[in-house]
Amino acid sequence: MNTAWMETADLAAGRGALGAGLVVAGVVVVALLIGMFAFGSRRVRDSRVRRPRPEEQPRMPEGGPVREAREQREADEVPRSDERLLPHELKGHGNAGSRTSASQERPRWDGGSSGAFGSGGPGSH
Repeated sequence: MNTAWMETADLAAGRGALGAGLVVAGVVVVALLIGMFAFGSRRVRDSRVRRPRPEEQPRMPEGGPVREAREQREADEVPRSDERLLPHELKGHGNAGSRTSASQERPRWDGGSSGAFGSGGPGSH
């Protein structure tokens, strides 16, 4: 009976040592992560670009602040094709300026329609 108890005690001691080893390994990993974070943040802080001097700061334009311009632009139609067009295949690569529309009146929805939602029916009034 005494030997069975000794074998059980040896197994328990082995499991305890394994558990303690895992805890120590976990503490080492956490310490390494914290150290790497501190080292990395110090490197970033030291490598920052200096602040611009007052003469390097942006200045207001001669004519004063730039204001918002509201105008209606003409639509630029997408060319019809049998194959799908990718953005880089469009005229001007999608950044070409459009022309100012002859009519500067804002488009309004008809009073009885629902605009872009649904079929324009009466809905659930």
